[in-house]
Amino acid sequence: MSGAEVAGLIVAVFWAILVSFLAVALVRLAQTLKKAGRLVTEVTEQAVPLLGEATAAVRSAHVQLDRVDTITADVQEVTANASALSTTVASTLGGPLVKVAAFGYGVRQAVGRQNETGRGTGRGAGRTVIIGKTPPAAGPAPTRRGLLRRTRGKG
Repeated sequence: MSGAEVAGLIVAVFWAILVSFLAVALVRLAQTLKKAGRLVTEVTEQAVPLLGEATAAVRSAHVQLDRVDTITADVQEVTANASALSTTVASTLGGPLVKVAAFGYGVRQAVGRQNETGRGTGRGAGRTVIIGKTPPAAGPAPTRRGLLRRTRGKG
């Protein structure tokens, strides 16, 4: 055998080894692609029902949101009606009620003054006791200003 034949034989052996490695790699690649295809099929089989359930959940949520919108609109209307009612009641009864209260206060004051002058003791008489002092002689009823000066000055 000559050197060219030996070199050709070595090249042929290397090509055979290279082709066998490529064949093994292609077989493994084909197996991987088959497994990937099966995985995609399984995921698709599981994803389709999940997508159906998700669609149903979104539709249900949409229905519930429609109900909440209706309830919110009703509550807003009730709130507006209650506000209008309270404004009406305040304007209708507020003025006369204040007038009645003021009238009642005036009547109480007048009756109280009438009772005090009817006793002859004057307003506020007998309320301040100072030990060791002689009470003033019964005279005209002291005014409110005089009573306050008297009690503040001796206190």
